[in-house]
Amino acid sequence: MAILKSMNATPPSWDLYRSFLAVLRDGSLSAAARTLGLTQPTLARHVAALEEAVGGALFVRSPQGLEPTDAAQALKTQAEALESAAAALWRTAAGLSRADGVADPVRGPVRVTASEVTGARVLPPILAALRAAHPALVIELVLSNRVDNLLQRDADIAVRMVEPEQQALVVRKIGSVALGLHAHRDYLDRHGRPQTLADLSGHSLIGYDRPSPAIRAMGRRFPGFLDLPFALRTDSDLAQLAAIEAGFGPGVCQVRLARRNPALVRLLPDALELSLGVWIAMHEDLRSTPRCRAVFDGLVAGLSAYVAESGGESNGNAA
Repeated sequence: MAILKSMNATPPSWDLYRSFLAVLRDGSLSAAARTLGLTQPTLARHVAALEEAVGGALFVRSPQGLEPTDAAQALKTQAEALESAAAALWRTAAGLSRADGVADPVRGPVRVTASEVTGARVLPPILAALRAAHPALVIELVLSNRVDNLLQRDADIAVRMVEPEQQALVVRKIGSVALGLHAHRDYLDRHGRPQTLADLSGHSLIGYDRPSPAIRAMGRRFPGFLDLPFALRTDSDLAQLAAIEAGFGPGVCQVRLARRNPALVRLLPDALELSLGVWIAMHEDLRSTPRCRAVFDGLVAGLSAYVAESGGESNGNAA
């Protein structure tokens, strides 16, 4: 392991360690800058300052990007512990309204993350009802199919289609939504309606580009799903749904959403029947924060109603 020189008397600031961790995880200054919302020169200065403080190089350039040195690996665990401690401090501070620590009524920002389709097509009326009930509430909605880290406060509350594995979370399973293969009537008029799974090979199938955790989960329940010959590959669920609605070809979408469009026809319901679990999670430190609790409970109620209407299996309010 590289031997570090004597460290400076003044400890480096948390900002330097945060930038260090971002570069370590993303593998380049440009990617880390996008993650943190900073400029690339700022990230470079932070890394250089931390290297000067610890007295040794933390990264070396390679064809694959910035590779961590032994010194960087030695700092990683403690830097992550510092990151978790900083996030816990922020969660506690966010739950306090005034210097006396009395919690406010339901007001202020709550950051919610959800998959693209759920966030764009399912959550808006639920969030509208929450805002009507709590006019001082501010919702920050992040649409992403990646699994955000609630422990590091990427979001306050997450609506997930895969079961959360992190500890220290309050998790509620809502149930499952039914998924099915659908196509536009205009497409079927032009190309005919497939009668068997084997017939799908002759159609312009719409599917994923890279398998996500949710896709892999579906593949375990229906192995043939991962081997379908896609004519359009995209990891954007919204793009897939839009392509189905535009008549590009058959694709998988939520049955409840497809019912909203009378031009969409469900195909092979007996041969291709899938479901996707729905969970809501937040950090347990936010349980007593009024605004987070109100949003959590509102999402549970709204999504439970949606699941019950979608043809999926509902858990109601069971934890």
